[in-house]
Amino acid sequence: QVDLVESGGGLVQAGESLRLSCAVSGNIFNLNAMGWHRTAPRKQREAVAIIAGNGASKYADSVKGRFTISRDNAKNSVYLQMNSLTPEDTAFYECYIDYRDADGIEYEYWGQGTQVTVSS
Repeated sequence: QVDLVESGGGLVQAGESLRLSCAVSGNIFNLNAMGWHRTAPRKQREAVAIIAGNGASKYADSVKGRFTISRDNAKNSVYLQMNSLTPEDTAFYECYIDYRDADGIEYEYWGQGTQVTVSS
């Protein structure tokens, strides 16, 4: 089993940047994907960015060109660099991991989340 701890959220003005971090504790045998979801006011949770075990990444159309997801295996962390933030990016951001253990059992874990608020 693993735990995810997010950090890096906060209050910023439009046009500024934030970098979210998600630290993973525990052992991953076969990583399927890690990524970030967000829940904005009056909206349902949506996938923002995901990075697969092979390193391939994909993004929601609304953040393409502005957000970058990356992974640091040495630090057991995944990051979300968010540039050119807009008020529409205001949301509760949650890190998740989907993986299989040595027995082939699939798990999905979510972090505690971090709030991002962008003012205009």
